[in-house]
Amino acid sequence: MPKITVIPQKINPLTHIDNLSLTKRKVAGYARVSTDSDEQFTSFKAQTDYYEKFIKANPEWEFVNVYTDEGISGTNTKKRDGFNQMIKDAKAGLIDLIVTKSVSRFARNTVDSLVTIRDLKDHGVECYFEKENIYTFDGKGELLITIMSSLAQEESRSISENVTWGQRKSFSDGKVHLAYSKFLGYEKGEDGKLKIVDSEADVVRKIYSLFLNGETTTSIAKRLMEDGDKTPAGKERWRPATIESILTNEKYKGDALLQKRFTVNFLEHKMKKNEGEVEQYYVNNSHEAIIEPDEWDIVQLELKKRKEIGVRYSSKGIFSSRLKCECCGGYFGRKVWHSTDIYKTYLWQCNDKFKNLTKCDTPHLKEDKIKEMFLQAYNQLMFNKEQVIEDSKLMIDALVDFDALEKEMQDEEKIINDLSIKVKELVDRNSKTPQEQDAYLKEYGELASNYKSHAEKLKSLKTEYEVRTQQVKTVKRTINQIKDSNVLLEEWNDKTWYLMVDEAIVHKDKSITFKFYNGVELKIKA
Repeated sequence: MPKITVIPQKINPLTHIDNLSLTKRKVAGYARVSTDSDEQFTSFKAQTDYYEKFIKANPEWEFVNVYTDEGISGTNTKKRDGFNQMIKDAKAGLIDLIVTKSVSRFARNTVDSLVTIRDLKDHGVECYFEKENIYTFDGKGELLITIMSSLAQEESRSISENVTWGQRKSFSDGKVHLAYSKFLGYEKGEDGKLKIVDSEADVVRKIYSLFLNGETTTSIAKRLMEDGDKTPAGKERWRPATIESILTNEKYKGDALLQKRFTVNFLEHKMKKNEGEVEQYYVNNSHEAIIEPDEWDIVQLELKKRKEIGVRYSSKGIFSSRLKCECCGGYFGRKVWHSTDIYKTYLWQCNDKFKNLTKCDTPHLKEDKIKEMFLQAYNQLMFNKEQVIEDSKLMIDALVDFDALEKEMQDEEKIINDLSIKVKELVDRNSKTPQEQDAYLKEYGELASNYKSHAEKLKSLKTEYEVRTQQVKTVKRTINQIKDSNVLLEEWNDKTWYLMVDEAIVHKDKSITFKFYNGVELKIKA
């Protein structure tokens, strides 16, 4: 029978130190305070002195150094020079053990602390957290580290939220903050409010005017570069995204939406667009407007319409994406006849006229004739303006009756919340006690399917709510436009066309039905 002799372990697999050796462990301390105040400086110096004495007092330890970071936040290790140098030295074999006050002094970020501890562990370096009495090579160490780091992380979140409270208080007071050096049209006035810069405001007005004349953001950018107009940052190169940001910024109509962005990752201080996660504040008439509110509103409607149309949108002329074919529902596009002689004429024709198997029967129309027919429709509307205003108010009353819709939304939200709780309870139950997996998966699938169904219904209800809210705003704006217009139009006006007409349907007999934003439809014969 073979004889087995056990050869005792000589090297600790974690520390890589000879078990029989009397070599002392090389120990370093780490001290950090997160502010630069005098009070914290005293604490900082006390920590440094304490750990030097603490390490030297242990006969089995050899003092290496006390690494320090002063006035540095613990939420991220990237900018902590002392900490990073300590880790570098430890991985180079200069340190066997790191002693620090607590997990929160080491790092308030769970990810940073665990990644660093595991990295040090791979290099045979242990950490000791005095307050929690945790040695990371202990079997219980990593679980305790995870729990304590999470608590420290929540502490950091609280501190971060206290800092942002001041900013949000400023927002709630309606104070408008602006990066003036990168914002076109305004500068900071003596009273601290936005003050118009005339030369820059002219560029803003040009952008809005070109857009309402049918130009795209790309063609507007090209036009501005040709004219030598500078961007908000003072550059020569314009981008379509910059044009769109100017067209959608409410500050140009004299209002201000505050807290558009917020700090979403308090560990890395990253910002994101506020999509309802935190409160926003809307300040009406906070400063002098560059663009009339009605004009700004119609630009938002036009932007939305063009995005819905997508690649089919044509930027050629004021009737683009508003003049529709009765036969196929396609849009009319502008054509030019006799482009090189005195008989030059602009015509509008269905863009899809010859694309389908059956040719559209709608005729082509001269641009001047369309304008003439619109004037007839508008003046007919204005002739009965008092009745139109009353009818529009009745339409608003019907639209703002949100009681049933809001009740349905609340019911769906309750169902979704209940389903969420049931899913969580089911998953928790399955993780804690043995379950029959086929039955578990079936129940989970049913709950998930129900959740998805009700979530889609809630989304649909919210969309309806938003559409009706926008309709109310549009009808109110149309009422104001009608009230302010005391005279009939004798000649074409681009702005009136954009402010009043949602779309116009061209019929086979050359007549056009003009659909106004307040819901009124008027059919004008050619």
